[in-house]
Amino acid sequence: MDRADLIILGGGLVGSALATALDAHGLSSIVIDTADPEKILAASFDGRASAIASAPHRMFEAIGVSQRLAGLGCPIQGIRVSDGLAPGKLDFAPADDDGALGYMFENRELRRALLEAAQAAPLADVRMKTRAVSVERGPHGVTALLDSGATVRGELLIAAEGRNSPTREAAGLKVARWSYDHVAMVISLHHERPHENIAYEIFYPEGPFAILPLVDDEHGHRSAIVWTVKTEHAPAMMALSDRAYLHEAEKRMGGFLGKLDRLTARFSHPLGFHHAAWITSDRLALVGDAAHGIHPIAGQGVNVGFRDVATLVEVLVEGKRVGLDMGDPQLLARYQRWRGLDTFMVAAATDGLTRLFGMPGKTVSAARRFGLSAVDRLPPLKRAFMSEARGESGDVPKLLQGLMV
Repeated sequence: MDRADLIILGGGLVGSALATALDAHGLSSIVIDTADPEKILAASFDGRASAIASAPHRMFEAIGVSQRLAGLGCPIQGIRVSDGLAPGKLDFAPADDDGALGYMFENRELRRALLEAAQAAPLADVRMKTRAVSVERGPHGVTALLDSGATVRGELLIAAEGRNSPTREAAGLKVARWSYDHVAMVISLHHERPHENIAYEIFYPEGPFAILPLVDDEHGHRSAIVWTVKTEHAPAMMALSDRAYLHEAEKRMGGFLGKLDRLTARFSHPLGFHHAAWITSDRLALVGDAAHGIHPIAGQGVNVGFRDVATLVEVLVEGKRVGLDMGDPQLLARYQRWRGLDTFMVAAATDGLTRLFGMPGKTVSAARRFGLSAVDRLPPLKRAFMSEARGESGDVPKLLQGLMV
């Protein structure tokens, strides 16, 4: 097709999910991405795993993506938070009839499922290995000239290009950003004892150490590790032999998962914060990392992007039903209002947690442990935290409730 309701720049996790969700509601899109699918779907491209909260997982079920992920996700039946290995912890465990808090997926499996779903969607035209040479947003629509020589048109442009979005920069949408001077080292490994579907977040002064449950394979029990260290220490840690790396990881865990082995390839990612106060402009909306990037301390990064998707789809579908142009300022203003406050609150909370748990000293550590234990004994407060972790706080879009718009 050379014309669609939306032109989406970026076919990553969020861009592909948006195209698929739009298709499920009868809206068309043209997705443009420079990436080569063979490279981005290879195991060597990205070793990360993501916790998909229960609300975005319900959206996957509603738009037909979850069937492509069957058997690949490990349910998260609980979360345990501690300050180092000292006494004092906070346990989050849902009631038996509440279902899992979320599901752990390897990013390459998520990327494959979402991209294949978008490519199979009748109303989504996915063009990989393609670049938009120029894009014009005018009073009557959006026109993009592609490096293939084709010209495509739509009513609304979506920037889903990631944290360094050139479209956002070209639109003059200002971003607050800073670096945490931390690097997240990402691996997966096997361990002797079962993880029992529990995710662990162990806070150390140099950064959090997360143990995230993955589905077992033919070699046994498996978890993903997100190990945060100071930027200056990362090169030495990445240079350790596998044996030394596993030994250091076992010390951080306190040995509760038993012997560790089968270390995968290691990846490292610098950590930073960015937040666009304004996520819309004339015939333009930002989604995912183009709009916001947060510390992985609470595992909410990609979930915030999926909340963008659910909200934008609801706004656009309801606008279409009353005959509005997809780029109508009223619709963009509603998206801005709905997502602006929520993304700011999540960003502020994760930034605050990062700074709180990064404060050194025995007295501060003792205070944190006291606070964790106190919250652990307050069921209403724990339920509020679990609601946030599930993606069910605030004004929840219909797709995140598992409902079509």
